[in-house]
Amino acid sequence: MKSRKFVDAKIKRSIADHAEQTDQRTLALWAAECAERVLTCFEAERPGDLRPRKAIQAARAWVRGEVSMAAARAAAFAAHNAAREASHASASAAARAAGHAAATAHVAEHAPHSATYAAKALALAADDADTAKARIELERQWQLRRLLDY
Repeated sequence: MKSRKFVDAKIKRSIADHAEQTDQRTLALWAAECAERVLTCFEAERPGDLRPRKAIQAARAWVRGEVSMAAARAAAFAAHNAAREASHASASAAARAAGHAAATAHVAEHAPHSATYAAKALALAADDADTAKARIELERQWQLRRLLDY
């Protein structure tokens, strides 16, 4: 598949607005869920590389008070390193979603980036532009509904 520009859904602004009104720990859980939904995009390419999975786990562990912010942040950096090593753009975006989920422990504003990279991973895994657009829209709708559930 040729690389194409990622065009986000209009719902992105609503997600960002709601995220601004949500506490940091809730955002970390939400971001971890968003990232986990696309983790297979990364693991299909690099099944032995656990860095993105560990970043998602670190985000949740931080929420439970089991790891420090610094440990979660280190897991985020590791996931971003994994993203740079991935050869497919979808795998890279999925790893970045995981990295931003863990980085939410450091700065809450990382959570919406996790959601965006998750949508991007799905779009980049699509065979054509119409499928990519539909996947983005469905994923963004799920993300907003899930955020509102918290």
